[in-house]
Amino acid sequence: MTTAFVTGATGFTGREVVRLLAEQGVRTIAHVRPDSPRADWWQGRFRELGAEPDATPWSSDDMAAALRRHAPDLVFFLVGITRAGARREARATGRLATYQSIDLGLAVMLLGAVREADIRPRFVYLSAMGTGPNAASAYGRARHQAEQAVREAGVPFTIARPGLISGPGRDDDRPAERLAEHLLSATTRVASILGARHLARRIAPIDNTTLARALVAAALDPSRAGQVLEAWELVGR
Repeated sequence: MTTAFVTGATGFTGREVVRLLAEQGVRTIAHVRPDSPRADWWQGRFRELGAEPDATPWSSDDMAAALRRHAPDLVFFLVGITRAGARREARATGRLATYQSIDLGLAVMLLGAVREADIRPRFVYLSAMGTGPNAASAYGRARHQAEQAVREAGVPFTIARPGLISGPGRDDDRPAERLAEHLLSATTRVASILGARHLARRIAPIDNTTLARALVAAALDPSRAGQVLEAWELVGR
């Protein structure tokens, strides 16, 4: 049986990845931060879905021990920080959470734990469209650095670069993203009407369930190892 270890399992995309993996009969280990204010609720929810909750602390040694114990075939990194999440983190723990410390730092930590555990799972990394060394945002630059770390880790990988992730049920209120979603959706409709279907697919928002379905399909497809999936490849897969 295939085993998947999912970090970021409680996130907007992660919770759908967990559900879909479990539905497909994959042994699914859903990581929940032990200091999460809703840790107990999420652990119960994941058990209901047929997954195994795991509350390993985010440290190199602890993560390596967990990976050695579970011996996953797939490791998903679906972790990311938002501005609202960073504010909550600061209030709850007094720690400053940034793109460098979370989006990049935890990815590097998890890759190191994979090496320390002496396993070779496929590492499925959720990045974003528009990353690069000269990206306009700190987020884009941190994601680019994380992608480089994934490529250089010496394990099989799949990288996904979705555009704006849409859909109901987010934990954070994001008015700017909602506005961007409406604008992009309107632009996509116009592009489709004008026959620019490829452009429409490149810029269209993707809902969390569609994205999760694409991630799971790619993770379970051996031919997708070593590939970078751009936004238009994830929409409607």
